[in-house]
Amino acid sequence: MKMFNNSVQGVAIITALLFSNLSTAAPTAREIMEAVNARDDGDNAIMQMEMRLVDKQGKQRVRKMKRWAKDQIDEQQGEVSRSLLFFLEPTDVKNTGFLTYDYDAPGKDDDQWLYLPALRKTKRIANDDKSGSFMGSDFNYSDMTDPDLDDYSFTLMKESEVRGHPVWQIKAVPKSKETIEETGYKQSVLFVRQDNHVVVRGVRWLEKRGRLRYLDVKKLEQIDGIWTPLETTMTTKQGKKRVHKTVIHYSNVRYGADLPEGMFTVRRLEKGAE
Repeated sequence: MKMFNNSVQGVAIITALLFSNLSTAAPTAREIMEAVNARDDGDNAIMQMEMRLVDKQGKQRVRKMKRWAKDQIDEQQGEVSRSLLFFLEPTDVKNTGFLTYDYDAPGKDDDQWLYLPALRKTKRIANDDKSGSFMGSDFNYSDMTDPDLDDYSFTLMKESEVRGHPVWQIKAVPKSKETIEETGYKQSVLFVRQDNHVVVRGVRWLEKRGRLRYLDVKKLEQIDGIWTPLETTMTTKQGKKRVHKTVIHYSNVRYGADLPEGMFTVRRLEKGAE
């Protein structure tokens, strides 16, 4: 959702190194995932979002949101990707806010805060709670930030296609029980498009209840040269039966907006969408 933020220069360097060796050797799984994390996913972004929650009977709940995102350089933490999201509709969740600091520094835990206007309370999301559902959706809090690659072992399984585009299939296994408990996933298989390094499909094994989650980027377009997901689904299944599904649509996506640094603070979070 990456809901899943790095410089163009980093992409150029990694991509050049990666593809310069393709004639002699395929890239490793780790190299591919480094390219995924380094790809340019835009900066100073503003977008509208619609989240559709679908239960196993097909009953739907719709929530509308607005999100702002900005990459910043911190003298102590290095690059930090900050995002602020507010729920606009329906009334029962209006002005609920979610603030995220996604740190690029290895080993640094990301920070997340959830503002609940009905209680006038801001809750900091502890690491132990990041495997929980984000606002009743099929996305965990841990899905809202990029993973620390050092926490995983990656294996390049094979090459295949998704919607006519060549992809690498990569297996990601957490190295520690701590990572499993924090993310809620025992392992994942990721489908990475070879032309743009976007994860367009994924299968995740949940730690509890023996369930699987299926990620699918159904619509992907370039906006201002940035590959941007415009429709993403996450479906939770028990065996072959669908338990729940979340569909997110993105619209009015704009990059290069003038976003003040003071916008991404807990104080601003507690003011609501205004």
